Amino acid sequence: MNVKNQATSIDLFSLKTPQMRAFHMTWFAFFLCFFAWFGIAPLMAVVRDELGLSKSQVGNTIIASVAITILARFLIGWLCDHIGPRISYTILLIVGSIPVMGIGLAHSYESFLLFRLGIGVIGASFVITQYHTSVMFAPNCVGTANATSAGWGNLGGGVTQMVMPLVFAAFVGLGYTPFMSWRLSMVVAGAVCFLTGIAYYFLTQDLPDGNFKELRARGEVEGREKTRGTFLVAAKDYRVWALFVIYGACFGVELTINNIAALYYIDYFGLGLKTAGLVAGLFGLMNIFARTTGGLIGDRFGLRGGLKGRVRWLFIALFIEGIALMLFSQMRVLPVAIGSMIVFSLFVQMSEGATYSVVPFVNRKALGSIAGIVGAGGNMGAVAAGFLFRSEALTWPQALFVLGATVLVISFLAHIVRFSEADEKAAAVAHEAALDRRRASQPKGKRRLLAPAYSSGGGWATPLTALRCYLGLALAVKGIYFIMNMDVLENQMGGAFGQLDTLLAWFVVFAHAVGGVSLALGFVTRWAAGINIVVLAGAVGIQIMGSRGAAMFGADHDFQFAMLVLVTLIVFFWRGAGRLSFDRMMDQSEA
Repeated sequence: MNVKNQATSIDLFSLKTPQMRAFHMTWFAFFLCFFAWFGIAPLMAVVRDELGLSKSQVGNTIIASVAITILARFLIGWLCDHIGPRISYTILLIVGSIPVMGIGLAHSYESFLLFRLGIGVIGASFVITQYHTSVMFAPNCVGTANATSAGWGNLGGGVTQMVMPLVFAAFVGLGYTPFMSWRLSMVVAGAVCFLTGIAYYFLTQDLPDGNFKELRARGEVEGREKTRGTFLVAAKDYRVWALFVIYGACFGVELTINNIAALYYIDYFGLGLKTAGLVAGLFGLMNIFARTTGGLIGDRFGLRGGLKGRVRWLFIALFIEGIALMLFSQMRVLPVAIGSMIVFSLFVQMSEGATYSVVPFVNRKALGSIAGIVGAGGNMGAVAAGFLFRSEALTWPQALFVLGATVLVISFLAHIVRFSEADEKAAAVAHEAALDRRRASQPKGKRRLLAPAYSSGGGWATPLTALRCYLGLALAVKGIYFIMNMDVLENQMGGAFGQLDTLLAWFVVFAHAVGGVSLALGFVTRWAAGINIVVLAGAVGIQIMGSRGAAMFGADHDFQFAMLVLVTLIVFFWRGAGRLSFDRMMDQSEA
């Protein structure tokens, strides 16, 4: 498909253009789908007790939740090629919300399994998300657009681990039994998906110049008869199936971890339901920047090394993912396990972004079908991994180690994803044309939120860069410490916020752990600094309210330290990340 007027840059803070409206609606819709898809996962301890599920039965429900998505993704990719992403997403959100709300009717293992199977259909939303951003953005930034929309959508898998236990607790607090509360929690998740489906129809369009129906009537887009056979074209390309397996080794792993993480920390580290959900949520929350980083690096490798460069980066990310997963499986001390999980999560999601920085270039005429097949590979990987975790012969740490070793082997499949010289040349021409359009449209002297303002000193690495990296890592470590000692954090608040103490404590952990890693990498630095400024300003305020007279300027070392960190964060919010950062790579002026 020859699409005109694709966006050559990503203006995160704009909704003026159809490209950016599609971008924000796709990631938000996918976020809610992911939230609903895995909404039951952090509540499985309660469900397991009520329904009396065995380990193998829990494993079967995990497999069911991702198995049907394989077929759904095959179908939805073909559907995007025929009727467009707008109507496809509307149908999927409305139909998919029904089993999400209906799972509350399950009162036996068999009925619960069937509803989990039905909920898996909503996971096909990923294909539409990738299709819609692929047709809306030009080759120079399509990898970043795909990775960011999918990554922010995947956040739903992390947020649901944190939020659903709170929704559950809220219903319990209203007087409902635990067994009724998990059912009502899923009704809330399904209802939001239903409403978003209606919004998607009215707020988006299929392509930059309009919808499929009108463009086909004007002869600007090929008719439906020309899109027939696209699935067979995609299925005959061996590269598509190599990417199918590769995506199973990254997204399949993420789906598996989303399903088992909370139970893993409950059973092997003795955490409670809320704390286990918080720790498990950190895995998914890395999607704020991790998947974007993978797509961004893919675009940069493509700029320097063409399509071969994109594939080379895919191999590197996947190889390190396998090693990181094997290391995580061997961790037995909670703080070290959390830290290694964060590193492992970073490379899992970067591998996903790297995969879909390659997909749009395989065959644009069959883009929907290719996106669907490769996306289905993620679910196939999750199904295969699910059998490891239902086996009575393997402990879950052993299953994780086997899974990591498998990923390590699969990473070498990237070497068979090759492109012809004609493909390389066509991609290079399209890439350069997109850059030319972006340079021509870039306003002069415009200072953006991500812009790395301080760059004096002549070198890439400056003292401020070193300070930023250290501060980010220190905040991440502090976040892990607070997870281990939530009572300490809540005591520091002194009960000043009443019933909100727990929710605010979780926000502090999120700001420190995820925001800290983001700050260390120099990715959306001002956002990461801004979130932590709110946290440190609150800490300073609590110190002042809890101090007497001039003591806070003398013996109150907590106050002094909090003020030092606060002022440093303000500096980074004001000045930006600097040259040695991912913000620099995303800078629209650095084409």
